Amino acid sequence: MKIEKVNDHQIRCTLTKADLADRELKISELAYGTEKAKSLFRDMMQQASAKFGFEADDIPLMIEAIPLNADCIVLVITKVEDPEELDTRFSKFAPAMEDDDEIDPDDFSDSSSDNTDSIFDLFRQIQESRHAQTAGTPTAPASKEDKTTATAEVKQPQEARIFSFPSMHTLLRLSHVVNDFYTGHNTLYRNRKNDSYLLILKMDQTSVKDFNRICNIASEYGRLERSAAGSEAYFKEHYELVTENNALQTLAAI
Repeated sequence: MKIEKVNDHQIRCTLTKADLADRELKISELAYGTEKAKSLFRDMMQQASAKFGFEADDIPLMIEAIPLNADCIVLVITKVEDPEELDTRFSKFAPAMEDDDEIDPDDFSDSSSDNTDSIFDLFRQIQESRHAQTAGTPTAPASKEDKTTATAEVKQPQEARIFSFPSMHTLLRLSHVVNDFYTGHNTLYRNRKNDSYLLILKMDQTSVKDFNRICNIASEYGRLERSAAGSEAYFKEHYELVTENNALQTLAAI
């Protein structure tokens, strides 16, 4: 298990099959939150605390899982230190930007007590999505109320992501790193209130593997934000458009 500090508010944990084997854990146990699996997550947070002083007591966490391949999952864990400022950009984890995605106030966590359960809900979604894609159809008939969820599971995950950056300098560095293998549409906005930048990355024709890789790299330079229906419309109304559709490609040419 490899734990890295991205910044004071964010860490990145790389979890491999070997890590699970050392603890006699299976992927399925992660998905359904056994005691051994919960113990692994607690150990992960304790190591982050010991190595980097990353404390999450009474602080909500935004947890994003990025499957790099069949043997490796990266967890990007971000602290949200002011719960009163939680809005549509934050959640316990970031779902895909889909037209039918809606913000539910119940999605937001008031304390860190739900963090362990949240991570296993996320793993369960990944596990069920893989089974559905392998079989071509859901493994069990979905009830009427679950039909929307079942449909979402077989879609390609995370078709768009939003990242915030504190400066143009960090964006320039990112653009040169991903320029050789990312060709998807990406749009850059500027928030004049705090002089930060918001970048929308779209998967488009990029492979899932490459897009996950790009997002993992982007998390090293910026901060992952929540994406939901209406995010782009909100940005257009409230933020300054810097470059549309080819922001990273334009910056890489500088």
